[in-house]
Amino acid sequence: MLPLLVGLLAQSPGAHPPSAASRAVATPPVIDGRLTDSAWQTASAITGFLQRELHEGEPITERTEVRILVDGEAIYIGAWLYDREAGGIVPGERVRDGDITKSDYFGVMFDTYHDRQNGFVFTTTPAGIEYDGQVVNEGEGGGIQLPGQTRATAGSLGGFNLNWDATWTVATSVDSAGWYAEFRIPFTTLRYGAAKTQAWGLNLVRSIRRKNEEAFWAFIPRQYSLMKISRAGTLEGVKVPSRHVLTATPYALLGAERNFIVDGEAHERSEFGGEVKLGVTQSLALDLTYNTDFAQVEVDEVRTNLTRFPLFFPDKRPFFLENAGIFSAGTPQAVDLFFTRRIGIDNVGRPVPIIGGGRLTGRLAGLTVGGLQIFTEGNDAGQEPMAYSVLRVGREFATRSRLGVIGVQRVATSESQNWNRVFGVDGRIGIGDPWTIDWWGATSAHAGPDTDAVAYSARIAYETTHWFNVARYIQVGSDFNPEVGFLNRPGGYRYYEGGLMWKQRFPSVPWIKEWIPHVNYRGYYRLNDFWQEGRLHIDVTEFNLANGGIVGPEVNIEHQGLEQPFAIAPGVTLPVGSYDYTSVGFDLTTNPSAKLSMVLRTDVGQFYDGTRRGGAVTLGARPSSALTATLQLEYNDVRLVEGDFIRSLVVTRFAYFFTPRVMFQTLVQYSNQAAVWAANARFSWLSTAGNGFFIVFNEGRAADGFFQLNEPQTRSLIVKYSRQFGRSG
Repeated sequence: MLPLLVGLLAQSPGAHPPSAASRAVATPPVIDGRLTDSAWQTASAITGFLQRELHEGEPITERTEVRILVDGEAIYIGAWLYDREAGGIVPGERVRDGDITKSDYFGVMFDTYHDRQNGFVFTTTPAGIEYDGQVVNEGEGGGIQLPGQTRATAGSLGGFNLNWDATWTVATSVDSAGWYAEFRIPFTTLRYGAAKTQAWGLNLVRSIRRKNEEAFWAFIPRQYSLMKISRAGTLEGVKVPSRHVLTATPYALLGAERNFIVDGEAHERSEFGGEVKLGVTQSLALDLTYNTDFAQVEVDEVRTNLTRFPLFFPDKRPFFLENAGIFSAGTPQAVDLFFTRRIGIDNVGRPVPIIGGGRLTGRLAGLTVGGLQIFTEGNDAGQEPMAYSVLRVGREFATRSRLGVIGVQRVATSESQNWNRVFGVDGRIGIGDPWTIDWWGATSAHAGPDTDAVAYSARIAYETTHWFNVARYIQVGSDFNPEVGFLNRPGGYRYYEGGLMWKQRFPSVPWIKEWIPHVNYRGYYRLNDFWQEGRLHIDVTEFNLANGGIVGPEVNIEHQGLEQPFAIAPGVTLPVGSYDYTSVGFDLTTNPSAKLSMVLRTDVGQFYDGTRRGGAVTLGARPSSALTATLQLEYNDVRLVEGDFIRSLVVTRFAYFFTPRVMFQTLVQYSNQAAVWAANARFSWLSTAGNGFFIVFNEGRAADGFFQLNEPQTRSLIVKYSRQFGRSG
């Protein structure tokens, strides 16, 4: 008991966070995951990890030691992750940026500017994967998770950029005493200040999956995560080089494409292009791109839409995702003032050729700055050649606070009167750990008249060990139109949100981690006070299980106000009016780290003036870290006064990982709403930072079922090779 009390007092709120030092070496270790190099023996061990889960504040149950080295080129992290039951280590999948919560893992977070809000995360598993991301504003994006959206598709809603792929190396090994991880992170991968010797924010995390145990070097209460940078410790005496980055990443592409609907002929593709990264200073990087291509990126997932409004699909293109958090402004997935998916993709999802452009991001005179300029060609669907410009400037302050401004412009390069602009200001005020206040305001303009082109929002959140409460207000003017942003519905509305969540533990019940009863209301009202939509979500029986699963029923009381007829399905149109209805849902997620797993969601009850019965189930199989497969089935039987219809969706995924960098993946989808069957198959042989050799095949067909294929619509085969040259570390 005494060691536990000492540990809690040493890292309790208000106490000084821990500190460690890096060791400079002349001869760096070989990155093989074995940690046998003599260089490691010269560094002091970092120990004293404390649990966040399952038993908050208690010491980690397995011996854990970490050492940190520098050599003027890179920073090295060695982790000795001992385990008295090594046979119970869960290696996880081998895919880069895979779901680490399904396996054991070890990670490091660097706050290189020591602003206690932003940082870089590098994580691996016993399978040796590269998992990296950028943290912005402590991972608190403040976005809105839309009804019907899964936790996976919601992501972090703006606070964590997992799609950032950095140049670094990791290797792991496993033996009867545990597992070991060895990182090499070039200084050129990071951004930091000008001093030769620096202090960085640092935290380290280890997860032992079979115990559902997660422990940190700098103690993190269970309501937070590794992204709670304000609670990180300090890495002293980091000796950094003063040289700058200069890399070139060219690509060459060969292939053939055929659009059976527009043109019956196949067209060959033979292209080249690439990117150049230049470190203007240690804190500021310039990225240039020419003839930008994203043929290797996985296609969008097909989704069922039973609403009147557009669905949100995240951008997956690497160039636009690097440092994306700098440009985030507004309320993610509700009112995004800047949304990169508007560049190089037209309104119906077809690609628009990108000629090129540049991006400048980093720190300048104590400010976080971001500038983006991109030029695109037109396309056969009537999209004109465009120029897109974005400027973002922000400043971080103490106590988790910040202030920023943003300007976004789209202009047709051949027509000066075809333009759209948005200007915004936003900020955050942190009051201790529990309270966070977010706010923003913006205005849009175009060549025509505007009468009400202003939008603004305020959000207040309170989070402790036992409570998470939130209140939010958004108002969007009827003429507010950020054409290079995202609105989840047309302007001219007010949005109200209030939510209460209570989190309670049951130490005497080992299979339950947490009971989280909660209630949430969201309401949309037109500016004339017409009640457009309302949803009261009541869930007083949801449990997070100790094995990582979730179980619990819920009740949803909804209101829909139609100001014009809504064609919800072919031949089925709901008339103008108000609709109030109630439905019951049930969620079940089994142990996600098991060889067989399931995610189940059902909904039964009223729907507009009729009923809806259905749901979705995802079955996952992972017989080894090299092989994974999932089957997702979604079915909705909708019966209305105006007519009946069924919505079905089938999605299958298969992946085989020869190594963490060599893999074959497939995605096959069918939606009866779109009457389309689509297949995407990719072979990837990665080198560094997402570059390498790719073979990608895509096919789309009209279909009456997953196995009832009709005439082809599109088909393509692409071979692409990209490689990074220069001083990348």
